[in-house]
Formats: sequence, C-alpha cells, structure tokens
Amino acid sequence: MSANSSIATLQPRTGVDCLSASERIRHRLIAAQKRFHANDNIADFIKAGEVDELRVEVEDKLRAVLHALVIDIGSDHNTTDTAQRVAKMFVDEVFSGRYRPAPTITAFPNVSRLNELMVVGPVAVRSACSHHLCPIMGEVWIGVLPNAASDLIGLSKYARLCDWVMSRPQIQEEAVVMLADELERRVKPDGVAVVMNASHFCMHWRGVKDDGSMMANRVMRGAFSRDAVLRREFLDQIGLRG
Repeated sequence: MSANSSIATLQPRTGVDCLSASERIRHRLIAAQKRFHANDNIADFIKAGEVDELRVEVEDKLRAVLHALVIDIGSDHNTTDTAQRVAKMFVDEVFSGRYRPAPTITAFPNVSRLNELMVVGPVAVRSACSHHLCPIMGEVWIGVLPNAASDLIGLSKYARLCDWVMSRPQIQEEAVVMLADELERRVKPDGVAVVMNASHFCMHWRGVKDDGSMMANRVMRGAFSRDAVLRREFLDQIGLRG
C-alpha cells in the first residue's frame, strides 16, 4: 500500500458523508427537490448498504422510545430485543415499499388483441395507517380493460404491485389512487378500476374501538368512468352492485 493510499484511508469523513444514513438520504431528496412523504417510494435515493445502516439507526431511536415509555429493556427478557425486532419489521417488512425499488414485472404483448374485461382479486393487502401506524388489513379487486396496444402481466404480478404500494404508511384513499396510477403506467389499458375494502386497527384498537367498521374505496379510470355498463359488470363480478 502506498503512503498516499494510507493517508487517504485514515482521513475522516467530512460534509454529507459524515451524516447518518437517514440524513444523507434526506439530503439527496431535498437537493433533488423530491417529496418524501410517508407513502412515497425513495429507493432511487438510497445507496448500497444504507438500508442496513438505516435499520441500525431506527433500532437505536426505538430504544430511546422504549426508554421514554419507562420500559426496562435491560432486564425485561420480553423487551430486550424489541427495538431490533421492530426496526427490522419497519424497514424490511411493513414499510419496505418505501425503501425497495418497484418489483420487476415482465410484460407481454397483447398478441390475441384482448379487449374484454379482466378482473383480478381479491388480493389480500396489508398496510399501516400513516396517522397512528396501526395495521390496515383488507382486500383489493382490480379491473382492467385492455386494448391491442396494452401490455399483459401475469396474475401474481398484480399481487406484487399491490404489496409494493401498500407496504408503506398509507391512508386508504391515497393508496388506491397510487395503485391505479401504477397499473395505468405499466399496462396502458383503455380502463382501470380498483376497489379496496379494509379494516383499520386505528378504529378497532384505539379511539372508539369499533370492531365492525370497514372502509371501501373505488377508483374508476378511462372506460370504467365513462361506461356505466362496464362499471356495473365489474362491480357485479366482485359482488359490489351499484
């Protein structure tokens, strides 16, 4: 090893490089004038290895939260590793749609020139309310009206797209719009319909503690918004009339 390389190795990090992973990522987002709301995907601004750093950083912050809640994580065998578990859950699982790129989805040309209604669902979806970080559990139905120029994607790919969009802190009203946007961009159909029906634990677990409440949202695009017969056919197929 040369003297110059030795000196370079020993030099401390300066500027942005000395910041925590979350601050470096935030710095890139702000510099690019990109939004980083709870339900945004920020994968394009995360460098290799930074998700691991972020997980460790979140774990450290969660220890401080548990400390502020007066929970003895030092001697309580049930909570000794809670911060580590929750950090992994947030970064790698329930919020992973923020930090990982969109799933790779192979599209096929519409060789048979299909132009009839396609219905996919129910697809089980899981998310978290961005207001209280409580679980959202539900189902999604998707209607697609392809045309000769549309791309076709496999059935499992719809589930992967749903999981990627929903695996972020969300409000249901915005989640269905984001999913419809993604499907329109990838499939390029004449129409897209998305219906989501879900149970919100911010209603069941806290506040009014109403176990029976459900929330339903619909997004109708293109032909589904213009053609009442097509819209009714889709809703009939998924058991939602009117």
